[in-house]
Amino acid sequence: MTTDNREPVIALFNYGGGLRGLIPAHIMTRMEKVTGLRMSEMVDIFCGPSTGAILNAALTLPHPNEPHRCKYRARHLVRFYEREAMNIFPQDRFRELRGLLHDFNNRLTKFSQLESIFKHGHYAPNNLSAPLKLLYGDAKLSESLKSLVIPFYSLDGASTPEGFHNQDTSTRAMRHYAREGGHAVWLRNMKLNNGQQHINKTPDVSVFDAVMASCAAPTYFPCHHFDIGWQDDRGTKEYAGIDGNIFDNPGVSYYGSLRKQLDPNQKLIMIGLGTGYTNRSIAKDKWNKYGSLGVVDPVNDLPLINIFFHASESALSHSFVHEMGDDLHMFNKTILDDDENNPSIQIDDGSPENLKKLRYFAEAIMEENKKDFDHVCDLLVRNRDKKENKNKQEPPLESWTKRLFSFGKKD
Repeated sequence: MTTDNREPVIALFNYGGGLRGLIPAHIMTRMEKVTGLRMSEMVDIFCGPSTGAILNAALTLPHPNEPHRCKYRARHLVRFYEREAMNIFPQDRFRELRGLLHDFNNRLTKFSQLESIFKHGHYAPNNLSAPLKLLYGDAKLSESLKSLVIPFYSLDGASTPEGFHNQDTSTRAMRHYAREGGHAVWLRNMKLNNGQQHINKTPDVSVFDAVMASCAAPTYFPCHHFDIGWQDDRGTKEYAGIDGNIFDNPGVSYYGSLRKQLDPNQKLIMIGLGTGYTNRSIAKDKWNKYGSLGVVDPVNDLPLINIFFHASESALSHSFVHEMGDDLHMFNKTILDDDENNPSIQIDDGSPENLKKLRYFAEAIMEENKKDFDHVCDLLVRNRDKKENKNKQEPPLESWTKRLFSFGKKD
């Protein structure tokens, strides 16, 4: 058996899932507690859509008074979710009904008076934008202290998809793909300082706009309209963005975004922090009874949208897991079993009882994967020490466990 001595790049993928983002926030809080280090000190690339983008962007944001140090720890994000949950998703028993009546009005009656009454069933976007503005301020994507990847789906084809705008990189096969219409977008600020760095031109966009677009979940928030200044011949373009969770998952992120950022022989370790598996099996008779509105009805748990969110991951999972091998570490479990202690599958349940269940669920994930959790903590600290000592040209620290004795002495 040969030993792989390549210096690794560690990518952290935080899944989407609304308020269920508390699950990875709690897991990362435990990682920081065990290691005595910030996630930003140990991880090279932060990626993931929607609520994962909220976490990632915050954890890579520079401190205003100490620009070489990140502003937030994971525990600050736990407090953020717990404080803002009911503000972002205020209890509204009639939201789903208004959304269905709006759809019904669009299909049949076309009463313009109803348009303003039903308000499409969305939550008010200011519910989310106000706390995110406070969290990020006016920070730009280019200011992230670690590599940060924020995905969203462009609805209106504001510019051509990545790779199509540059004729030098186009291939014959690309001609058979549409250059117009909606497409996936990864907004990246890469700081790997490797041989691929010359292709990484960070777009001019605020962290707030990038995250708002990635969080615009269908049926929950309207699309987010904003500008992106590309550092190439695309220039500045306007975008209407919706939830990156529609297409992004660890496999898609790896094949579509991350692998091209690495040197050919560069070793990648990926850690995935989930928000609970929610993809239900659907009996054929039930599916056939749904009809065109039933497949997107919240009463039926939005079956078609759930399929969209999970289809690409299931299609790529075998190839992705096989290629990554032991360098892939996933922390997740089903949220659909009959355990009364499990949290709600709904992404907008901010009740105090559900917030407690989300914490217990995160603790259950860590307990069920304790051996791998400890191994990942060791990997993270060794990754930090190796890069820290490479920069300082100092010998590596003996053991990450020694940090446990000094935990709590520093902020």
